[in-house]
Amino acid sequence: MPKIPPYSLEFRSEAVRLLRSSDRSVPQLARELGVSPQSLRNWARQIDVDAGKAEGLSSDEREELRRLRRELKIVTEEREILKKAAAFFAKDSGTR
Repeated sequence: MPKIPPYSLEFRSEAVRLLRSSDRSVPQLARELGVSPQSLRNWARQIDVDAGKAEGLSSDEREELRRLRRELKIVTEEREILKKAAAFFAKDSGTR
């Protein structure tokens, strides 16, 4: 189930637009919007990455990475269960 961000994409985009179009500092605008200054900085950076203006993982790449990590965790857990089951049945069949 995808994680729903606490602030909508529209809110984050508008906050960054306000930051770039006004003479307000990050802490000042963050205070006015009721968000942390670091969140505002992160949103601005991610918008730059998504637009190809900065290096880093795009939002789509980040989501794919999260999805693949979840899948890997599940597959690893399933493999461990199968290894334990195989060992159990191998031991069980050897005693008969």
